[in-house]
Amino acid sequence: MLVELNNRERATLRAVAEGRVEITCSSEPDLYVDGLPLCDQATARRLVHGGLLGPARTDDLGSRVPAVLTGEGAVRLGT
Repeated sequence: MLVELNNRERATLRAVAEGRVEITCSSEPDLYVDGLPLCDQATARRLVHGGLLGPARTDDLGSRVPAVLTGEGAVRLGT
C-alpha cells in the first residue's frame, strides 16, 4: 500500500480518472497517456502494484486497454 502520493502519482491518477490512459496487459504494465508512453514507468508500476489502478478488461498479453482507477485509487484521489 502506498503511504503518500507524490505530485506525479496524483497527476497520473487524475489522467486515468479522465479516461486519458491506456495500460498494457502484463505483469509489469506500461502506461500511455494521450497515446504517448508515460516517461516514468516506475511510477506506473508503483500505482498498479499498489492497487490504485488497473486494466478495464483483460486482453492478450501486451495489448493496450483503457486504464481505470480501483476503489482505493478513487479514494486516494478524492473522487
